[in-house]
Amino acid sequence: MPTISTFYGLVIQMFYRDHSPPHFHVRYAEYKAVIDLKKLLLIEGELPRRALQLVLDWAELHQIELMEDWMLCQDLKAPKPIAPLE
Repeated sequence: MPTISTFYGLVIQMFYRDHSPPHFHVRYAEYKAVIDLKKLLLIEGELPRRALQLVLDWAELHQIELMEDWMLCQDLKAPKPIAPLE
């Protein structure tokens, strides 16, 4: 699973040819979560409240790039790295 971005201990990843809806995976310490790309909502797993807010803020800033990476992964192409939250 390619890593797209990392920041504040959060690791953002996507699977190749993953199921719909478009989404990305987040790992943070012992937590795992899945975030819907279009709605910017937690759809699976859990994260601490502050970590979830950081991920959602980052995703809002990079929503177009995330959708582009989703399409690349659907075509079995390597996604492009996305700048971390600063």
